Amino acid sequence: MFSLLVLIKASVSIVAHRLITQRNINPKRQSMFTNTDQHKMIYLASRSPRRAELLQQMGLAFIVLPADIDETPLQNEPSEAYVLRLAAEKAKACYKDLVMKSMSLYPVLAADTTVSIDGKILGKPQDDDDAFQMLSSMSGRWHEVHTGIAVATADGVSVAISSTRVEMAPLSDQTILAYIATGEPRDKAGAYGIQGFAGTLIKRIEGSYSGVMGLPVYETAQLLSQAGIRMY
Repeated sequence: MFSLLVLIKASVSIVAHRLITQRNINPKRQSMFTNTDQHKMIYLASRSPRRAELLQQMGLAFIVLPADIDETPLQNEPSEAYVLRLAAEKAKACYKDLVMKSMSLYPVLAADTTVSIDGKILGKPQDDDDAFQMLSSMSGRWHEVHTGIAVATADGVSVAISSTRVEMAPLSDQTILAYIATGEPRDKAGAYGIQGFAGTLIKRIEGSYSGVMGLPVYETAQLLSQAGIRMY
């Protein structure tokens, strides 16, 4: 009798796993489900494909509506304050645009990521030489990655931050040049993307992997939940 119960439970477990797997690998079916659920719809004020990918993993439906703002750091502005300010400004700008255009007022999610070392903000490199300098400065050392997120609704703007310590392996000039030649550093804060080729250059992290990618999943879920958005 005991063996029969174990066999039944195992069979149910396998069937359930297959159902979950099929739902996750069927983009059409998943899109149909999320797009009809108004409690999962948001605007993403970012062009980042990495943030879009993470939102998809969270099961959220979203409309990309980038916000273009001045991203120049203020004088002596700390990196944590910098990313929080930019995330909030992006979210507010996008929400204001929705109101002006009389569009559906779903919550707006915005984010900003920067790398910091020795108190210096490392944004996106201006060119390959700039990328080389950034990567050289982090070679064999720890640095910090800060991602600020903001959610704007009719009630205002809520913000949160994720800060992660990252240790980069010692890099030879040849390794840095080879990585730059992949083209990956050009549109990324700190001139690297941990989810790409640069994953081989990172020894370890202390904090949020998704935060280093550009959208800390835990903090994002918390803010969206406060705005009435269900994760599942």
